[in-house]
Amino acid sequence: MTSSQITAVCKFFGITGSTDDWWLRIGLYESWGIWVFWLFWAFLIGSCMGSFLNVCVLRIPRGESVSDQPSHCLGCGMLIRWYDNIPVFSYLYLRGKCRKCGMKIPPRYLLMELFTGLLYAGALASAGWNSQPPEVLAVNIPLLSLALVTFQIDWKCRLIPDQTTYPAMVVGLLVSALLPGAFARESWMGGLLYSGLGLAGMGIGLALFAVVGEKIAKQEVFGWGDVKYMMAAGALAGLPGAVFILTTGSIFGVLFGLYVAILRYRRGRPWRGVRIPLGPCLAAASALWVFAGEKLLRLWLFGGM
Repeated sequence: MTSSQITAVCKFFGITGSTDDWWLRIGLYESWGIWVFWLFWAFLIGSCMGSFLNVCVLRIPRGESVSDQPSHCLGCGMLIRWYDNIPVFSYLYLRGKCRKCGMKIPPRYLLMELFTGLLYAGALASAGWNSQPPEVLAVNIPLLSLALVTFQIDWKCRLIPDQTTYPAMVVGLLVSALLPGAFARESWMGGLLYSGLGLAGMGIGLALFAVVGEKIAKQEVFGWGDVKYMMAAGALAGLPGAVFILTTGSIFGVLFGLYVAILRYRRGRPWRGVRIPLGPCLAAASALWVFAGEKLLRLWLFGGM
C-alpha cells in the first residue's frame, strides 16, 4: 500500500499523533498490522454475535424468549457453562457434542458463528477500503445480522418474525439521529429524515402493492413479513439501499424459482405453482448491498460514472 493509503487507513480508525505512540510500539502502525488487529476483533465480536443469533433462530419460531432462559442442552437439559459457550472454540473443543450426555450439536451452530464473524470482519474491511466513514458500520452490522436471522428462519419456517424486524427499524432510526454520518448527513434531522423516508417509503409502497396485488391475483403476492423486512432495510440502508435490496432480491427470487421449477420438471414432479420464500433472497441482496451495493447502484444508474 502507498503512504496515502496507509494514512487513509489510519484516519478511518481514528489513529493520529506522533510515531512514538502506542501503535508504533506494538508494531501496528504499518497498514497490515492495523488491519489484522481490527479485523481480528471484528471477527471475535461477530462470532459472539453469531452465538446469540443461533439462539434467535432456534427460539423465536417456537415463541420462546431469547433472554429469559439460559443456554441449555436440548437433549439432557443441562445448563451450558460459560466455558462451554465460547464461540467456535467450545464447539471444536467438545467436538460438537454435549459435555454431559454426548448429544451431537448440529454443525450449523459452528457455521453460524464462523460466518457471522467473517461477515463482520468483511464489513469492516469493506468500509475502510471504500473510504466510508466508520459510522456506516452502525447500520451495516445490524443489517447483516437481520439478514442472517431472516435467511435461516424464513428458509425453514416460512416466517419473518416481528421480533427481528421491529428492533431493526428502531436501530435504524436511532443510529440515523445519533450518527447521521452513517448516511452522509451532517445533522440529526437530516439523518432521521433519510432513514425515516426509507422506512415509510418501503412500508407504504409495498403495503399498497400487497393489498392491491392480493385483490387482483386472489392470492397473496407479497407477504407482510417481507413488507416489514423491507421497512427495516429502508431504515438501515435508506431508500436507495432499500430499492436496491428489493430489486436485487426479487431478481434472485425469480432466478431461484426458475431453478427449482426446472429441477422439479426434470424429476417428473409438478413444477407449476412453485413457491419459494422471498426472505432469503432479500437477505442475500442485503449482504450484497453492504459490500458492493453503492458501486453497483451507480453502475446501473450511470453506467459506471
